[in-house]
Formats: sequence, C-alpha cells, structure tokens
Amino acid sequence: MKITIEELQAYLYEQYGGWGEETGLFMKLVEEIGEVAEILNKRSRRKAEEGEDLKTELANELADVIHYTVSIAAINDINLNNAIIEKDKKAAIKYNHEKNLEDFITNKNI
Repeated sequence: MKITIEELQAYLYEQYGGWGEETGLFMKLVEEIGEVAEILNKRSRRKAEEGEDLKTELANELADVIHYTVSIAAINDINLNNAIIEKDKKAAIKYNHEKNLEDFITNKNI
C-alpha cells in the first residue's frame, strides 16, 4: 500500500487535531531523532550493537520521525506537499542542482 503526504496529514490531524499540542509533538520528534542517531552510531560502529536488526530499527525510527513531523504540520494547517516542493526549488537554485523535485516528478511521469 502506498500513501500520500496529504492522506497521512489528514489521518494525523484526526489523531492529534483536537488535542494535539505542538510542543509535546515536538518533544517526541526530538526523542525519535535521538533514537535515529543511536542506530546510526551503532551502524558506524561508534557504539556497540546488541544483535539488533539495525536496518529494521532505522526504518521504524525514521517512520516515527516522519509521523511527528507530519503531525506538527497537520495541526498547524501546513500543506506539507507544497512546502516540500517550494523548499526544494529554493535549494536547487541555492546549490546549483540541475533539476528540482517538481521537474523530477514531472519528467518521471512522461
């Protein structure tokens, strides 16, 4: 199954929109980013691993990062799809990329 950013935002708005407190969601986001850092440290052997499936753990923690990031956008009525495309356009110019995300998507679907 595939999901869109809009679908995820609508779902998370239903989950958090009525009571979602952005500071609490942000604190969870920071916690999850710390867990991603922990796994990356283990993958780079800066920290001992304990027989975990680090790829699966990384996938789970990145999913949590996306969950809380999109939740904050959803309760603040931010169209994350548009924000990502517009931010990428600016980054493509700033870093002199040959194409931006919008061009990539447009050309991919031709």
